[in-house]
Amino acid sequence: MAVRDSVYEVSGAAVVRCGPVRGRRVLVLGGRRPGAEVGGVPAGGPGGAPPPGGGRPPGGRAGGAGARGRRGGRARGAPPQPVAVALAAEAADFAGLAKYGLFGALGHQEYLRRAEEQLRGLHGQGLEVHLRVLEAGDFEDYCAALGLDPRSPAARVAYAGDPELAGEPFVYAGERLVELLPVLLDDHRARVRMSVACAALLEAVGDDPAGQRRMAAVMRYVTSVYVALAEGAGEGCHLLTLRCHGPEDGEELTSAVDVCVAAGRLHPSGRDTEAFCVTLAAGVASGGEGALLLHGDPSSGPPDGASSGPSADRPPGPPVRGWALADGQLRPMTAHEVFDELADDAARGLPFPPGVVPRPGFPLPGFPGVGFPGAGEGGGPLG
Repeated sequence: MAVRDSVYEVSGAAVVRCGPVRGRRVLVLGGRRPGAEVGGVPAGGPGGAPPPGGGRPPGGRAGGAGARGRRGGRARGAPPQPVAVALAAEAADFAGLAKYGLFGALGHQEYLRRAEEQLRGLHGQGLEVHLRVLEAGDFEDYCAALGLDPRSPAARVAYAGDPELAGEPFVYAGERLVELLPVLLDDHRARVRMSVACAALLEAVGDDPAGQRRMAAVMRYVTSVYVALAEGAGEGCHLLTLRCHGPEDGEELTSAVDVCVAAGRLHPSGRDTEAFCVTLAAGVASGGEGALLLHGDPSSGPPDGASSGPSADRPPGPPVRGWALADGQLRPMTAHEVFDELADDAARGLPFPPGVVPRPGFPLPGFPGVGFPGAGEGGGPLG
């Protein structure tokens, strides 16, 4: 099957994206018109992934031809530094930040209109623009932790260029904000999940050279699991959901990703794929507990024709398969355990999928513990 040839290479990417990315100029859009002066200083930049569209695949890396188009003000042949921009995408965040005088007398819609003008102006100059969401609560926490005044331009610049975000940049490609904002917000939520999972993963493996080797080992394993799940899912668009936590009252981590296979080829889901794999890696490395569910494509029934009810003329519902995470290791669930897990999800407030057919999980790769530091010493596959 071609899935193994087309799978997104999350293993190396996720390892790199658990660290900071530096070397970008940053600014915060505060309602000025294009051409007006905006603050920018060299600083660490956020991570992220380019949005869909513009001829670039989701999750692609920054650094296109647009970054080379600017003329003047630099040595010949040297591309300008990308510009990191913090954007108050949601009305609630805008309202929470307006009290600091960040936007003058502008309303949110007028702010977004002027922000779009600025972004298009920067993009039209050949600058590579990296976007991040300006979130009120996170910005206030950031300023409190660093002793910054939220009203000061320096605080906004520092926040826009915060290096503690996982991933490659979310690159603006000239899109209209009405189309881009939902994509940016989805990317932001996946980034937050990945940042939390990265912190748990780094705590589990350590940040010394041996820890980096452990991280590489667990990411290779998680990649093999992701490929096996895609192969077992078959054609169509399926949903993977994961919840896990550490063995000692660890914070619960959750993630979800669409797994789409067409004509035997896996179509990656950008940052959601990264967030899922890093979250699973954190659960494995910490010897965590949890559950992994594979929801089959709702447009097709179970591949083996299993019925979802006694009525002969009732079409079979989509299958749901499951795996239990225990002591950092995955084992297939029985059909009854899958049903119980769906019921537990419903008790936690998630809707119970209508008409689904609980099915046992299929075998997944085991962790190759031999040869890795800490393997077999307890506390999960990595010790």
